[in-house]
Amino acid sequence: MRLRLLLRWLRPLLMELRYLLSAMGYFTRIPVPRWVGYEAYYLNASARYFPLVGALVGALGAVVYLGALRLWPANVAVLLSLAATLLVTGAFHEDGLADSVDAFGGAYTRDDTLRIMHDSRIGAFGALALLVVLGLKWQVLAALPPARAAWLMIGAHAASRMGAISYLLTLDYVRPEGRAKPVAQRLSWRAMAWAGSTGGLWLLWPDWRMGLVALLVLLLLRIGLGRYFVRRLGGYTGDCLGMAQQVFELAIYLVGLAWISS
Repeated sequence: MRLRLLLRWLRPLLMELRYLLSAMGYFTRIPVPRWVGYEAYYLNASARYFPLVGALVGALGAVVYLGALRLWPANVAVLLSLAATLLVTGAFHEDGLADSVDAFGGAYTRDDTLRIMHDSRIGAFGALALLVVLGLKWQVLAALPPARAAWLMIGAHAASRMGAISYLLTLDYVRPEGRAKPVAQRLSWRAMAWAGSTGGLWLLWPDWRMGLVALLVLLLLRIGLGRYFVRRLGGYTGDCLGMAQQVFELAIYLVGLAWISS
């Protein structure tokens, strides 16, 4: 009887661990145990953990950055940090940014936009977007004090993913199929609240006022990008979420630098 009660108590915890590992396996190159398995609903249920996975990716970047600072100047340390996060995520969101900018910049109709977005090749618009976004991240983080830069990496990676998955609350997924299809089910407000607690709170330390400003900027960008996605596509795709994450992450870094410079 006691064993049965213990198993009944452990089963929900095991499922939550499975959802967390599913999120990690989806968004990173980190191998997950085979027992996790794969079911489409795992990915949708794991959406609440996407900001936490982002925080772990940001923590990796922060550790690499702080370690590299002992040997090299800040601009080199930031580049090594960016390289580490790109390696561990497989440039997942950066790919979405490039595909989205190529599509929005090179098409006029909805069908052409979706067709270009689906093309794996990177065009001039996408290449320039990657150059500008990665270059700005590099310069902004290198200009920040080391402790602030390291913490902001964690907060920005977490909060930007929180902002991106918030579109699952309000917008429709516009493709009949796609890699993001299992994730692209309506997110409950309860799950979003959980995601927010693991996403937005990272920005409130050590300076809660700067964190609130960053969250406000994130909200405004979220509204603006969401309206643009609806106007161009009628909803969102997985690439749109990748683009949103990159825009939100960069915006948080810019707010952090502007705050200490003002």
